[in-house]
Formats: sequence, structure tokens, C-alpha cells
Amino acid sequence: MNYRVIDKETYYRKDVFRHFSQDCKCSTSITARIDVTELADYSKRTGSRFYLNFLYILSKVMNSRDDYRMGYLWESDELICYDAINPIQYVFHEDTETCTPVYTVYHEDYETFYAGALNDVEEAKKTREYGLDTKNHPNWFDASYISWLSYDSLNIELPDGYLYFAPIINWGRYREENGRLMMPVSVRLNHAIADGYLIANVFRLLQDEIGNFVKR
Repeated sequence: MNYRVIDKETYYRKDVFRHFSQDCKCSTSITARIDVTELADYSKRTGSRFYLNFLYILSKVMNSRDDYRMGYLWESDELICYDAINPIQYVFHEDTETCTPVYTVYHEDYETFYAGALNDVEEAKKTREYGLDTKNHPNWFDASYISWLSYDSLNIELPDGYLYFAPIINWGRYREENGRLMMPVSVRLNHAIADGYLIANVFRLLQDEIGNFVKR
């Protein structure tokens, strides 16, 4: 885990950061549908898992610019930017109807990431422990697949005034709409380090990266 400290006096979102970290502490989120038709086709054609392919694309997008890799050290009141952030995926156990968090390391190389993420899932299936360990995984972000529903909106509440800067990303089942496969994705970021543009940009980047990915 490596990071650099951001000078809050020269930070390009200085005034917005001050307002939403002091006067009006809050987060903001958007749910929208993205077209995953080509990604679903690619996954079937290659015999790879759609879920892990999307997790790779999502992780690549969330590592693509500093704004999505921000953190806050409350002990020293420091705003930081991690060199990289990694996804916390989840395994659902049908027998207990509980989930196990899975800490997967992001690698820009697709084959390396895919193999690691797949192994992490298989290992998590062997336990029924919740095993959440945020203290030792500060630069991980929540990436949760809601496999039972193609939903229209989702809202995640955090304690008022809690400066939690890691992204929280959820997505649901895709469904056919006008001959295309559309999948709901929800993106939550702290308003101190992101606004509507930066959140909306995640969806644009996801769509662009899907287009690039399926050409491989």
C-alpha cells in the first residue's frame, strides 16, 4: 500500500472539499444502466465469467484517475491518494444465506487479475466467516454484485459526518431492453472528493472500457 499526501491548499477541489468535509458532510450516488451486450457475448465466446470480466473492467476504471483513489487519514487529518485501489468482492453462500468478503488485488494485466480473482472466490467458498478486515485493507473499495435483481435504484447510508472516501459500487442482473442487455450500476462517492460529473464519468468510462475490452 503506497499513497501520497495531497496538499489541501493547492488541491484543485479545495473549496468543495472544505465545504463537504466541514459544513455539509455527505455522500452522493447515481444509479444508471450500462450496455453490456458485447461483454456478455465476449464472456460466452471465450468461456470466461462475465462477473469477473466486469470486475476487472470496473477495477481498471476506478484506478484510472486520482479522484477515485482518494483516502482520508483521520488520525492526522490528511487527504491522500493511493497509488492503486483493489476490489472487495463477495461470495454468497446458499446454505447460510450469508456473504464472505473477498479481498482481491487489482492487476492491470487481465490474465493475472482474472486468475487471482477466480482463486480468491474459490477459497472464499470454503468458509462461512464474514472476515471483514478494513484495518489491514485501507485501499480496498466495495464491489458488490446483487445477482437476484435487475434494480432501478439503490441507496447506501453511512453515518452522518463520516469521511469515508473509498468508492462503493454495486451492480445487478442485466436484462434485455430493445434487443440490448442493460445492467444497473450504482456508484457512491463522498461529496468532498467527487461531484455529479465525476460520478457520471464512471459510467462513461465503464462503457468505453467494455468497448476496448471486447476487442482483445
